[in-house]
Amino acid sequence: MKRSAKRLMISAAAFALLAIPASQVIAWGSSGHRVIGVVGMQSLPDTLPAFLRTPGAASDVGEYSREPDRWKNGGQPHDRERDTAHFIDMDDEGRVIDARGMSLDALPRLKSEYDAALTRAGLDVDDAGYLPYAIMDAWQNLERDFAYWRVLNAAEARETDLAKREWYRADRLRREQLILRDIGQLSHYLGDASQPHHTTIHFNGWAGATNPEGFTTSRRTHGTFEGAYASRALNPVAMRSAMAPLNVEGFDVKARTVSLLNGTLSTVIPFYRLEKDGAFKDADPRGAQFLNERLTAGAQNLRDFTVAAWNASASSSVGWPAVKVAEVEAGTSDPWAAMVGED
Repeated sequence: MKRSAKRLMISAAAFALLAIPASQVIAWGSSGHRVIGVVGMQSLPDTLPAFLRTPGAASDVGEYSREPDRWKNGGQPHDRERDTAHFIDMDDEGRVIDARGMSLDALPRLKSEYDAALTRAGLDVDDAGYLPYAIMDAWQNLERDFAYWRVLNAAEARETDLAKREWYRADRLRREQLILRDIGQLSHYLGDASQPHHTTIHFNGWAGATNPEGFTTSRRTHGTFEGAYASRALNPVAMRSAMAPLNVEGFDVKARTVSLLNGTLSTVIPFYRLEKDGAFKDADPRGAQFLNERLTAGAQNLRDFTVAAWNASASSSVGWPAVKVAEVEAGTSDPWAAMVGED
């Protein structure tokens, strides 16, 4: 059975544990993604637009964070193209699948080039997954959203023609809904990238020809951790208190994505050691600490990636004919034709 199909089975098993209301239980299935979105949004600085820093926005992003899992079972080609976005399977040396695959530092610029390189190496693209490209694509889309919002917001504030101003207002409100949805999508993939099992060939019990430390090979390992155990151990208060300071200086989306995934890969063996030592039993605080550290990583990166997208949007150009965001915000360029379209 292919890795992607196995992951779908794991997810279904985990979600089955969420039959009781979300208000009564928090699990890493739906509720794990939800809390990453909420905590990440609650941590945004006041340099971002006010509409992002409301309880309603945090709640909406929490719900939208679940969407990439809810897309599943749409049929083909939908499922084959999207299901493998949730993971990238690396070996213990940090290479995709095995020694034939590239390290994340050597990721090609385009996903099509990544697919071709894996195929040339004799590796199955669907087994490998393409999570880093899903993260980068979602971030770039959010940067576009923010650039359009900046233009619409500035134009609405200055426009004296009432009909044009109303159009700007309506389009700004539409863009705000798109922004929340797109932050949710980014949140989902950053959450996946913070879960050890989404970065490793050992995603469903220890895999491979050797197992020198005698780690579990149980196929229930992944589902139990992010489902039944997480539903009892997740702690949003602990997550909020553990958030590191904002870190967007010199932000490069590819380098930051690679760093996140390699960092999460480094937690795979510690996870299996904790599991072997019985740390994921309710009375043991070590397991809960590990779980909440991983979820905090997701929320922390959501905050940073979102702020970085906002910052990058200030120097963008949007629309056709293209207008510079900085010029519209300075009041030196009229964006009407670029926003509405000359036709």
